[in-house]
Amino acid sequence: MSSEFRMFGMTVPQIAIMDGAILSAWGVVAYSIQSADPPSITAMIPAFFGLPMLFLGFLSVRNPANRHHYMHASMVFALLMALGGARIATTFDGMSWLGIVSHLLLLVAGISLIIVGVMSFRSARLEREASVSE
Repeated sequence: MSSEFRMFGMTVPQIAIMDGAILSAWGVVAYSIQSADPPSITAMIPAFFGLPMLFLGFLSVRNPANRHHYMHASMVFALLMALGGARIATTFDGMSWLGIVSHLLLLVAGISLIIVGVMSFRSARLEREASVSE
């Protein structure tokens, strides 16, 4: 590929790594500061989505030949994150502020990664079609 797709100066794998790191860090923080006794493992749900995203981002950086496979898998996780975060629309009442922030982070990270991924896939397809027609 002659030019790699970038959004805000970052490649899609870099965005996946950043989103994964933010979600993983938030999951650990949310688990640590919750007031439940004993602590609930559900506070770590953002980390459960963030760690695979982080792993897939690193794999795609380390193995560019299979980047498209890793990024397609990242899009599956991004869709699951967006769907899980969208739950906030139905259960906003009675949620703790930790739950609200966690759902919003999942929603924003998932939707933003889906948008960037689709734009990247479209860019790659247009570039491939342009190289075929030459």
